[in-house]
Amino acid sequence: MIRNSARAVIIQDDKILAVKVRQPYGDCYFLPGGGQQPGEDLQQTVRRECMEEIGQDVVVIDLLFVREYIGQNHQFAKYDGGIHQVDHIFLCEIKHPSNDIQPGLNPDTGQLAIEWIRFDDLSHENFFPQAMIPYLIDYVNGKPIPTYLGDVV
Repeated sequence: MIRNSARAVIIQDDKILAVKVRQPYGDCYFLPGGGQQPGEDLQQTVRRECMEEIGQDVVVIDLLFVREYIGQNHQFAKYDGGIHQVDHIFLCEIKHPSNDIQPGLNPDTGQLAIEWIRFDDLSHENFFPQAMIPYLIDYVNGKPIPTYLGDVV
Protein backbone atom coordinates (compact mmCIF):
# COMPACT_ATOMS: atom_id res chain seq x y z
CA MET A 1 0.00 0.00 0.00
CA ILE A 2 1.30 3.45 -0.89
CA ARG A 3 0.80 6.21 1.68
CA ASN A 4 0.63 9.91 0.82
CA SER A 5 1.96 12.42 3.28
CA ALA A 6 2.40 16.18 3.38
CA ARG A 7 5.25 17.99 5.10
CA ALA A 8 6.10 21.63 5.78
CA VAL A 9 9.31 23.52 5.07
CA ILE A 10 9.16 26.50 7.43
CA ILE A 11 12.11 28.88 7.14
CA GLN A 12 12.94 31.76 9.45
CA ASP A 13 16.21 33.65 10.00
CA ASP A 14 18.36 31.14 8.02
CA LYS A 15 16.88 28.26 10.02
CA ILE A 16 14.43 25.48 9.25
CA LEU A 17 11.86 24.15 11.70
CA ALA A 18 12.21 20.45 12.48
CA VAL A 19 10.57 17.95 14.79
CA LYS A 20 12.97 15.84 16.85
CA VAL A 21 11.73 12.25 17.10
CA ARG A 22 13.02 9.12 18.84
CA GLN A 23 13.22 6.24 16.35
CA PRO A 24 14.49 2.65 16.79
CA TYR A 25 17.64 3.73 14.91
CA GLY A 26 18.24 6.82 17.08
CA ASP A 27 17.02 10.35 17.60
CA CYS A 28 16.51 12.27 14.37
CA TYR A 29 14.83 15.27 12.83
CA PHE A 30 11.96 15.37 10.34
CA LEU A 31 9.95 18.12 8.76
CA PRO A 32 6.58 18.60 10.45
CA GLY A 33 3.88 16.65 8.68
CA GLY A 34 2.36 13.25 8.22
CA GLY A 35 -0.16 11.02 6.55
CA GLN A 36 -3.05 12.18 4.43
CA GLN A 37 -6.48 11.17 5.69
CA PRO A 38 -9.41 10.24 3.43
CA GLY A 39 -11.27 13.33 2.26
CA GLU A 40 -8.33 15.70 2.82
CA ASP A 41 -6.41 17.43 0.09
CA LEU A 42 -2.67 17.66 0.66
CA GLN A 43 -2.77 21.28 1.78
CA GLN A 44 -5.36 20.40 4.42
CA THR A 45 -3.11 17.54 5.51
CA VAL A 46 -0.05 19.73 6.04
CA ARG A 47 -2.09 22.33 7.94
CA ARG A 48 -3.67 19.69 10.22
CA GLU A 49 -0.34 17.97 10.83
CA CYS A 50 1.34 21.26 11.74
CA MET A 51 -1.40 21.98 14.27
CA GLU A 52 -0.98 18.49 15.73
CA GLU A 53 2.83 18.46 15.86
CA ILE A 54 3.95 22.07 16.33
CA GLY A 55 0.75 23.72 17.51
CA GLN A 56 0.80 26.27 14.70
CA ASP A 57 -1.58 27.28 11.95
CA VAL A 58 0.38 27.59 8.71
CA VAL A 59 -0.18 29.22 5.35
CA VAL A 60 0.72 26.90 2.48
CA ILE A 61 2.73 28.79 -0.15
CA ASP A 62 3.81 26.27 -2.78
CA LEU A 63 4.85 22.69 -3.45
CA LEU A 64 8.66 22.45 -3.29
CA PHE A 65 9.44 18.75 -3.51
CA VAL A 66 7.95 15.31 -4.06
CA ARG A 67 9.96 12.57 -2.43
CA GLU A 68 9.34 8.85 -2.35
CA TYR A 69 10.55 6.53 0.35
CA ILE A 70 10.48 2.81 -0.42
CA GLY A 71 11.74 1.35 2.85
CA GLN A 72 13.00 -1.96 1.44
CA ASN A 73 15.53 -0.05 -0.68
CA HIS A 74 17.31 1.68 2.20
CA GLN A 75 19.41 1.16 5.31
CA PHE A 76 16.38 1.22 7.62
CA ALA A 77 14.65 -1.72 5.89
CA LYS A 78 14.87 -3.69 9.15
CA TYR A 79 12.49 -1.15 10.72
CA ASP A 80 10.33 0.02 7.83
CA GLY A 81 10.88 -2.32 4.90
CA GLY A 82 7.15 -2.50 4.19
CA ILE A 83 6.70 1.26 3.85
CA HIS A 84 6.17 3.02 0.52
CA GLN A 85 5.43 6.66 1.18
CA VAL A 86 5.15 9.65 -1.12
CA ASP A 87 5.97 12.91 0.68
CA HIS A 88 4.59 16.14 -0.76
CA ILE A 89 6.77 18.85 0.75
CA PHE A 90 5.30 22.34 0.84
CA LEU A 91 6.85 25.70 1.58
CA CYS A 92 4.79 27.13 4.45
CA GLU A 93 4.76 30.13 6.73
CA ILE A 94 3.55 30.29 10.30
CA LYS A 95 0.30 32.28 10.26
CA HIS A 96 0.99 34.06 13.57
CA PRO A 97 4.80 34.02 13.93
CA SER A 98 4.78 35.75 17.32
CA ASN A 99 3.36 32.61 18.93
CA ASP A 100 5.71 30.33 20.84
CA ILE A 101 6.19 27.05 19.07
CA GLN A 102 5.19 24.21 21.37
CA PRO A 103 4.14 20.66 20.65
CA GLY A 104 0.55 20.54 19.43
CA LEU A 105 -2.32 18.66 20.99
CA ASN A 106 -1.59 15.44 19.11
CA PRO A 107 2.19 15.06 18.67
CA ASP A 108 3.56 11.92 17.04
CA THR A 109 4.63 8.98 19.18
CA GLY A 110 8.26 9.51 20.06
CA GLN A 111 8.19 13.27 19.40
CA LEU A 112 10.80 14.83 21.69
CA ALA A 113 11.07 18.49 20.69
CA ILE A 114 10.61 21.16 18.06
CA GLU A 115 13.80 22.92 17.04
CA TRP A 116 15.05 25.54 14.62
CA ILE A 117 18.16 24.21 12.84
CA ARG A 118 20.57 26.48 11.02
CA PHE A 119 20.99 25.53 7.37
CA ASP A 120 24.76 25.38 7.94
CA ASP A 121 24.18 22.69 10.58
CA LEU A 122 21.68 20.49 8.71
CA SER A 123 24.28 18.12 7.26
CA HIS A 124 25.72 17.56 10.76
CA GLU A 125 22.37 16.62 12.25
CA ASN A 126 20.46 13.36 11.84
CA PHE A 127 17.96 15.14 9.53
CA PHE A 128 15.77 13.25 7.06
CA PRO A 129 15.47 13.15 4.16
CA GLN A 130 19.22 13.73 4.01
CA ALA A 131 19.17 13.80 0.20
CA MET A 132 17.02 16.92 0.35
CA ILE A 133 19.56 19.01 2.32
CA PRO A 134 21.58 20.32 -0.65
CA TYR A 135 18.36 21.23 -2.48
CA LEU A 136 17.05 23.13 0.56
CA ILE A 137 20.31 25.06 0.70
CA ASP A 138 20.11 25.76 -3.04
CA TYR A 139 16.52 26.95 -2.58
CA VAL A 140 17.39 29.47 0.15
CA ASN A 141 20.29 30.67 -2.01
CA GLY A 142 17.97 31.30 -4.96
CA LYS A 143 19.32 28.46 -7.10
CA PRO A 144 17.10 26.18 -9.20
CA ILE A 145 15.88 22.99 -7.56
CA PRO A 146 14.21 19.84 -8.87
CA THR A 147 10.67 19.12 -7.74
CA TYR A 148 10.84 15.31 -7.89
CA LEU A 149 13.61 13.88 -5.73
CA GLY A 150 12.91 10.19 -6.32
CA ASP A 151 13.26 7.35 -3.80
CA VAL A 152 15.70 8.88 -1.34
CA VAL A 153 16.55 8.82 2.36
